[in-house]
Amino acid sequence: MRLTAAFRPATAAAILALTFSASCGAGGSENTPAPNASSPEVAQAPIAEASAPAPATEAAPAVDPQGPRMVVYKTPTCGCCRAWVEHAQAAGFQVVVRDTSNVDPVKQEHGVPGHLASCHTALVDGYVIEGHVPMEAVKRLLREKPQNIAGLAVPGMPRGSEGMEMGNVKDPYDVIAMGRGGGVSVYSSH
Repeated sequence: MRLTAAFRPATAAAILALTFSASCGAGGSENTPAPNASSPEVAQAPIAEASAPAPATEAAPAVDPQGPRMVVYKTPTCGCCRAWVEHAQAAGFQVVVRDTSNVDPVKQEHGVPGHLASCHTALVDGYVIEGHVPMEAVKRLLREKPQNIAGLAVPGMPRGSEGMEMGNVKDPYDVIAMGRGGGVSVYSSH
């Protein structure tokens, strides 16, 4: 399947979200202004406060000590990444956060193509999880353990995806399966 067939038509909001994702965690400057002033990213904590790692108990106290270990690479000031980590913790994952000023080398090392990039990259049980992938899709991937899939991606930052909640606003989006041979397909639609 060609990549263009895997995506629904982009809206102006989706284009803005893709533009903003570059400044959020794909190696862009932390001082780059957000293109959408209503984005939750605008109300970030000051950089001096945000550069310190968040306490482990801040996000979700009910983490399953037997749950799968997930390592999340993100920039220290990205609020939507922190929110996605909270979803992962609430879903029972043991999350280790690795704050870095540039997530691009992690994406390259684990074969995430640039057109599927988002603001954070996670590794869990041999799979790469790129962006705001819903926990139900991650759990399905780990339950089914397909050998032909290298990981899942939600390109950009769709409004209403986990970590990108904006009230009742929800953009339709697809979770993309990244094949071990380089191909892509739609894993689920939301």
